[in-house]
Amino acid sequence: MTDALFLTSSEVDGLATPAEYVDAVREGYRQRGDGAPALPRQTFRRENPDGKLTSYAAILPDTGAMGGYMYASGFSQPNAWFLTPLYDAETGEPLAIIDGASMNPFKTGAAGAVAVDALARDDADTIAVIGSGAQARGQLHTTATVRDFESVRVFSPTPENRASFAAEFDDHLDATVEAVDSSTAAVSGADVVITATKAADPVFDGDDLDPGAHVTAMGQYTPGRNELDATTIERSIYVPDLRARATQDAGSFLAALDAGVVDEDHVHAELGEVVAGVDPGRTSDDDITVFDSGGTGIETAAAAYMLYEKAREAGLGTALEVEPASEALTGRLP
Repeated sequence: MTDALFLTSSEVDGLATPAEYVDAVREGYRQRGDGAPALPRQTFRRENPDGKLTSYAAILPDTGAMGGYMYASGFSQPNAWFLTPLYDAETGEPLAIIDGASMNPFKTGAAGAVAVDALARDDADTIAVIGSGAQARGQLHTTATVRDFESVRVFSPTPENRASFAAEFDDHLDATVEAVDSSTAAVSGADVVITATKAADPVFDGDDLDPGAHVTAMGQYTPGRNELDATTIERSIYVPDLRARATQDAGSFLAALDAGVVDEDHVHAELGEVVAGVDPGRTSDDDITVFDSGGTGIETAAAAYMLYEKAREAGLGTALEVEPASEALTGRLP
C-alpha cells in the first residue's frame, strides 16, 4: 500500500508563481525534445446529453514523473471537471491526484511562454492579446516573465471585457496596458501576438503581422476552430507542441492544408525540439513564427510534479491510501 497526495483546487491556487510554472514546463519540453514520450489528446464524444471525455499524458524521465489530464465537459452543464493523476516514473507508484482546474491557465500559459522565449525576438517589447478570459490571463501572466514588455494591447469583442482585462493587468505589470477596439489595432506593430479564444473564424488578418512577429495560438485544438487564417500559417515558421497534433486537431493548420497554401512538410519542428536545441526555430529577425498550443501531457505532468513537490514542502494535501494490484487484484469475493 502507498499514499498518494490529493490536492484540492484551493490548495493548488497560488502555490506556484507564473515563473515557476514556466521553468517546470520548459524543462518538460526540453525532455520531449530529447525523446520523452507524449501523444496528442484523445477525445471521446457522446450525444443526448452532449458531452466529451478527454485525456492526454506524457512521461518525463528526467523529472521522474508521468501523468496528465483526464477531464469531462458538457453533459448539459456549463462546467468541466479536471483531474490530474501523477505517477512516479521509476516505480509506477501513484504520487498525487490533483484537482487541476486552477492550474490549467498557468500550465497552458507556461507552454505559450516557453514558446515565446524560444521563438520570439530577444528585443520583443510589444505584445497583443486577443481574448480576455481565463486562458488569456494565464498566457499573459506567464509570458510577461520571459520578456520585458513595455506595451500590452488587448482586444476582445466585448468592450467591457477588454477594458476590465486591461485594468486588471495594468495593476499587475510594469508595462502600459490598453484596451483597443479592433484586432488590427492590437496586432499591427506587435512583436508577440497571443490568441486565446473559442473562435471558429480567424481573429486577425495575417497580413497585419509585421516581419519578425511571433504568434502563440491556443484556442484551435479542434477541427473547425480557426483562430489563425491561412495567410498566417503560410507566412510562418510553424511549430506545434506535438507534430502529430498538426494533422489531428490543429484547426488552423488543417484549414491551411485544405486551402492548399501549405502541405504537411510545413510543420517546421516541435516546440521541444527547439527548446532542446535540436532545431533552431527562428533563424532571422524577419521570420514570423507560430506556436500552435493544443494542450499536452508535457506541460501537465511537468506542472503537476512541481506543484506536488511544493505541496509536500508546505505540508499541504490529503493522503489517500492506494493498494497495489499485487494485493488487491485477487478475483476473490470478500
